[in-house]
Amino acid sequence: MSDRILIIDDEAGIRATVASILEDEGHRVAGVATGGEARQVLARDAYDLVILDLYLPDADGLDLLGELQRDQPELPVIVISAHGNVDSAVKATRLGAYDFLEKPLALERVVLTVQNALEKVRMTRQIEAFANQFQLQTTELVGDSPPMRKLKAELQRAAASDSRILIFGENGTGKELVARQIHRLSQRSGAAFVEVNCAAIPDELIESELFGHMKGAFTGASADRAGRFEQADGGTLFLDEVADMSLKTQAKVLRVLQEQRFERVGGTSTIQVDVRVLAATNKDLQEEIRRNRFREDLYFRLAVIPIHVPSLRERADDVPALAEHFAAQFAQELGRRPKRFDVLALERLMGYSWPGNVRELRNFIERMMIMVPGTEIGIRDLPAELRGETTDRIRTLLLDDERGSLREARAAFEKRFIERKLAQLGGNVSRTAQVLGLERSHLYRKLRSYGIEVQR
Repeated sequence: MSDRILIIDDEAGIRATVASILEDEGHRVAGVATGGEARQVLARDAYDLVILDLYLPDADGLDLLGELQRDQPELPVIVISAHGNVDSAVKATRLGAYDFLEKPLALERVVLTVQNALEKVRMTRQIEAFANQFQLQTTELVGDSPPMRKLKAELQRAAASDSRILIFGENGTGKELVARQIHRLSQRSGAAFVEVNCAAIPDELIESELFGHMKGAFTGASADRAGRFEQADGGTLFLDEVADMSLKTQAKVLRVLQEQRFERVGGTSTIQVDVRVLAATNKDLQEEIRRNRFREDLYFRLAVIPIHVPSLRERADDVPALAEHFAAQFAQELGRRPKRFDVLALERLMGYSWPGNVRELRNFIERMMIMVPGTEIGIRDLPAELRGETTDRIRTLLLDDERGSLREARAAFEKRFIERKLAQLGGNVSRTAQVLGLERSHLYRKLRSYGIEVQR
């Protein structure tokens, strides 16, 4: 995207000459002659750099510089003057000017100064991107179960392209982590990863959040502001909970996906961007389309590559690794030794359905790290919903040589096994019967016999 430069100078010859050499360098240049015109243009359009004459027919350049630094502190300003002196240069520098050039202008120095100022802005943005990248590298997808191996392979293949990806799965499965992993593995990994939680932003503000706004565009818009699409230019934009956008906003997002350009709210200047869009939802978008709550054309734009993130009950074998990972993480944060789960406690964790998925497990591990004394967490330390009489019964049969028959042990194990399979399959009795190799009526009899309730 070429940089936009505004020249504020009352001399038409200087505006034309400087504009000509900067346009030859590939920049887009506009010029105005007065402070009043400058304020109008800056309130309407976005610029990457300003060249400002200190002496204007209707304004003091230093006053205008102060306004720019207050409203757009990230905008570099190069001050020029035919009446240059040390005092003016010092004042301009203190107010935040990038540099001070004296007239008559040396055009080669103008080009070099502009290049350096724009490069400084780019470096600042790159440093922010590197900081963001460091955060990305401190996250990982934990687990080696078959569903996770399949997911990791899909991410590796999808990340290498520049196609849009729709990530779907239940709440708490780690869809944001998957999006960050895609960005980290992509060719855009050195640029910004920008996230928007569409469900957390009021409908009246979502357009400003996505596309930015100009000063005065609405009540409270006290300065120009870049939107998330601009912030993600060259990188990745992640639209989390995308199904929560209004149909009006969906239409505007669709246009940006098609054209990769837009206008800020209250602006007239078209902004061109190069952004890879990832989206995520926990809703059934096909059902949302049928109910006229989601645009079908937007769905097809977003779901070039659909990726399903499995629930934790679908990958129960990963629970021990996740528990160890979170325990080590919280131990480091709390400055304590990591705690470990004994075999029976881990077995119970693996059998629990975890309706809140990985997020629920993480919160549970944090609770155990804080509340359980000692370094080992046993089954008696677990809350009632995780202990379960079945596991206690198995433990009794295993540890007490004088009690319990083979029949009792087999029944206790069978009950536990059925509970676990039923939980892994989301309470689907028909599917569970198929996996266990039983007639559905036979499984129902076992459920009644063992007192197992099916969650509907």
